[in-house]
Amino acid sequence: MPNNETYTIHPIAHIHTDFADKFGIPRQAGLVDALTARIVFAPEYRVAEAVRGLEQYSHLWLIWQFSQAAGRPWRPTVRPPRLGGNTRVGVFATRSPYRPNALGLSCVELAGIDGCDLLVKGADLLDGTPIYDIKPYLPYVDAHPDARGGFADATAHYALTVQCPPALLDKLPEEKRPALLGVLQNDPRPAYQHDPDRVYTLDFGGHTVRFTVDGQTLQVREIL
Repeated sequence: MPNNETYTIHPIAHIHTDFADKFGIPRQAGLVDALTARIVFAPEYRVAEAVRGLEQYSHLWLIWQFSQAAGRPWRPTVRPPRLGGNTRVGVFATRSPYRPNALGLSCVELAGIDGCDLLVKGADLLDGTPIYDIKPYLPYVDAHPDARGGFADATAHYALTVQCPPALLDKLPEEKRPALLGVLQNDPRPAYQHDPDRVYTLDFGGHTVRFTVDGQTLQVREIL
């Protein structure tokens, strides 16, 4: 068979999350462990034998597509939000969606297998995102505790204090509350926005969440 460097790939599955919009999605997988999601295989890959033995692993690698960026021109430099939106760095030094093949890589926790569906935690993906491959995470190979994190290290422990009246939080199903608080704690705003009077709107789990941020304190104003 001749070597062909152009190869067409097709989704093997789609993931279903609480994020109908990209605003609010954690910037990296694993930042909010309370987030839950379901991976549903396409009919031709929905075969029980294909996930046999997967239950032996605690974590998975997901190879997926930034579906909203697919087909757009790639950018050699980007402005990471955590650097304030003004500093440019090379696209391959970031996890920006505007890359040549618009592919993403996420490590998620495998919470269970329901038939052929995979239940995962900590995913940083938009609802309906296509999944192109799934591989087991191997801690003795994939984990490098002494690795450097580049400019991301400077904000690795950044978090807001979230204030949400119990009466508002009660509008969410109990199992969704820790996930929402974790998402808000990670500060969904672009890093260059600091207006304390601005009201932000987050769509999460079928609910509309409105909040403001003053300094390091996020105040939930409304949950619909």
